[in-house]
Order: sequence, then structure tokens, then C-alpha cells
Amino acid sequence: MPFNGEKQCVGEDQPSDSDSSRFSESMASLSDSECSRQSFTSDSSSKSSSPASTSPPRVVTFDEVMAAARNLSNMTLAHEIAVNENFQLKQDALPENSLASRVKHIVHQAFWDVLQSELNAEPPEYEHAIKLFEEIREILLSFLTPGGNRLRNQICEVLDTDLIRQQAEHSAVDIQGLANYVISIMGKLCAPVRDDDIRELKATNDIVEVLRQIFHVLDLMKMDMVNFTIRSLRPHLQRQLVDYERTKFQEILEETPSALDQTTGWIKESVNELLSLSETALTPGAENSSKPSLSPTLVLNNSYLKLLQWDYQKKELPEDL
Repeated sequence: MPFNGEKQCVGEDQPSDSDSSRFSESMASLSDSECSRQSFTSDSSSKSSSPASTSPPRVVTFDEVMAAARNLSNMTLAHEIAVNENFQLKQDALPENSLASRVKHIVHQAFWDVLQSELNAEPPEYEHAIKLFEEIREILLSFLTPGGNRLRNQICEVLDTDLIRQQAEHSAVDIQGLANYVISIMGKLCAPVRDDDIRELKATNDIVEVLRQIFHVLDLMKMDMVNFTIRSLRPHLQRQLVDYERTKFQEILEETPSALDQTTGWIKESVNELLSLSETALTPGAENSSKPSLSPTLVLNNSYLKLLQWDYQKKELPEDL
């Protein structure tokens, strides 16, 4: 997988156009949906606020609130990816010497100590090691593009857990050989920045430490792949960001109709203020003249000017700010 645009996979395992096309199709379906063309103040929101309506306020369920939160989170993430060229994900690191960090270290160390004792036993016990190779196989397969059939078949054949169990029953399994094969595949799939990590893996002789470091490097490769995917999708997001954000914003309003109450009040207050100023400016002989029309730009500019004198202690900011 050419994560940084510097290293290509061998043979048929090069990235195909299917990844980007799948994203384009999914984003296109969003832009074609009906809600992407609706106004945020139409239909359900206007009906619920109508003075003629006698229906009780709609109760929002917990699932609807969570769905709205997911939509807001997805919209925020998509916006950040599109506008921030330097955006990338990083692994969460627990604070050093914290309780969570110590507990994690103790639990992980206990697991690897058990694996070490099982492999050193007479006869050796391979069940936990086989499960680790099964997990490694799934991670390696997740790195492959749809066109990597030959490498996919090879990985499934070499890391066939049923075959490995049969070999273990006859004391014929080669754990070190399987680990070396995994390292060689990782070397083909990793980003160039991981080449030093692969060389360190090849130089490690302790099989338990090798397996431990394999999982560490695989975690790094996962993050490399995610950031490569983000860079690949950024141009698509930039082209379709407006429709995508409009769609997600409408979904939030449909699930939580009161999501823009503060914003609605903020805009209405600005409109009333401008109308009041316009009526005051009319000459005494012009009482019967029609009310001046207000442009959206004028209303929006006045709304933002009001924020300069906003009482943040007593009034909440509009939701979209």
C-alpha cells in the first residue's frame, strides 16, 4: 500500500481506482437525496413552531439524540479533513506513569509472559500463538486492495490456522518461519517510514518479542493507512463538502427539531432590530409606504455585529457558532 506516495506494492497489489470510486458513489448518493435541497426552516420545523398547532412537543428519544451527535461528529470530521491540509490521525498515548498506563502495561506483560511459558513448555502449547497468527492474518488482509487476489490467496494459504493446528499436533509447526513470512509481507505493504521497524523485526531472535513487535508495527501501519486514505479522500470531500454538510445538517434538524432554537432567535432579533431602525428612519409623510425589504446579507452582517456586544454570561451563543 503506497501510503506516502513513495512506495508501491508489488504486482497486482497496487491500489486500484475502486477505493476512490466507491467514495465518490457514496458521496454522490448523499447529494442526490431529497434532504440536501431542503431549507433548514421548512416543513417540520415550521409546523412545530406554528401558533395554530395544538400538538404537544415531540419527544426526542435517546437513539435520536445519539444519531444527531454522530451526524454532527461526522460533519465536523469531514469539514476538518477538507479544509485542513495537515490533518491526520495519531495514536492515543496514555500519560506516562498514569494508572491506566500502568494497568495496560501489567496486563500486556502478563499476556506475553503466559505465551512465553507456553512456548517453552514440554511439549510446547501453541494454541495462543495460533490465535495470534489468525489475528495477524486478518490485519494483513485488511491492507490489501480488491485487486490483490494472488497475495490474498498466498496469505490465507500460509497462515491457514487449521493447517497450523494439525502441524502443532504432530510437533511440526515452525512458529519462527511463520513470523518471518509475516515480516516479509509487512515489508511489502508498509509505508517507507516503517522500513526501519521492519529491519528491527528481522534482527530480533526471541519469538515472543517478535510477535509483540509485529503487533506494534501493525498498529502503526493501520494508522499510516488511515492517514493515506484521508489524503486520498480530501479532493473528493473538497468537491462535495457543501452538499455533504447540508445533508448532515438537515439530518440533525430532523432528529432534533430544536437544534437551532438559539440561532433562530438570534436571526429574528436582528431582523426586528433592522425593521425598527428602518421604520424610525421613515419621514413623517411616509407612514403609508411599504416596509423596506431586508436582504439576507444585511441581516447576516447585523447579526454578526450583535455578537460584538453579546452578553456571554447571560445568553448562550447560537448553536452553529
